[in-house]
Amino acid sequence: MSWTENNVPTQAGRVAVVTGANTGLGFETARVLAQHGAEVVLAVRNTDKGNEAAARISAAAPGATVRVHRLDLGSLASVRESAAELRASTPRVDLLINNAGVMYPPKQTTADGFELQFGTNHLGHFAWTAQVLDLLLDVPDSRVVTVASLAHRIRAAIHFDDLQWERSYDRVAAYGQSKLANLLFHYELQRRLQARGAERGTVAIAAHPGIADTELMRNTPSLLQGLNNLVAPVLSHDAAHGALPQLRAATDPGALGGQYYGPDGLGERRGAAKVVASTEQSYDLELQRRLWAVSEELTGVAFPV
Repeated sequence: MSWTENNVPTQAGRVAVVTGANTGLGFETARVLAQHGAEVVLAVRNTDKGNEAAARISAAAPGATVRVHRLDLGSLASVRESAAELRASTPRVDLLINNAGVMYPPKQTTADGFELQFGTNHLGHFAWTAQVLDLLLDVPDSRVVTVASLAHRIRAAIHFDDLQWERSYDRVAAYGQSKLANLLFHYELQRRLQARGAERGTVAIAAHPGIADTELMRNTPSLLQGLNNLVAPVLSHDAAHGALPQLRAATDPGALGGQYYGPDGLGERRGAAKVVASTEQSYDLELQRRLWAVSEELTGVAFPV
């Protein structure tokens, strides 16, 4: 049977923090969680858009508690400030869903000088998770959900000799690097969480949406965009369906730490959410550990696990 948002069990009494929740996959994820009783925190860069999204979610889920929380993943200072504010306002978190991201922008850097895709998609979430993870660690059945992408298969490698693409810039390959980094982080985080040995403790689960029609596609190179427009009706799905893998990762009682969810259709482009496999290099233990160490050095953070 296909897993749909109707399969989400009650989330009453649970607190979910969703990054990038003002639009696309993040919005749909936050909406479903709110409709199933969760208190939802929309962690967004633009709070005006966040407030608009919160109003739409509240209309769809009358009585739900929906809060807007400012988070700019492209600034380590903002991440530190946001994490401190979350810790002050929220005593515990059940679900941390790292959904926000940028895709295929022209060459840009974050406030800290990192290439925008690597700095936002990976380093921003790495630093964010490190500084809020202790809000989850003593919460039974809590989860960190990392949203990856099929792009971790496309010209993807970790360019340790030029992580910030200073010598030359290829936005497709840079996006692939950032999404491969997401999965390397996910697997290393799960190993560290498992080593704690806490019964019913925090686990890390990843997901990808397949090809979803969202605002994330706005910077797609024109040739790829034209191809996408041509094949979209048969090879992609909307944001509500694209959000199902991360919703399943976040809420399915049978989901296990270290798993990776994606669509079950041809090439994992669309379809029902199921457990899928990532590329061989994403499972490379040495690569996971090396990236973790470099990420700690670049961000100046340390994890409590």
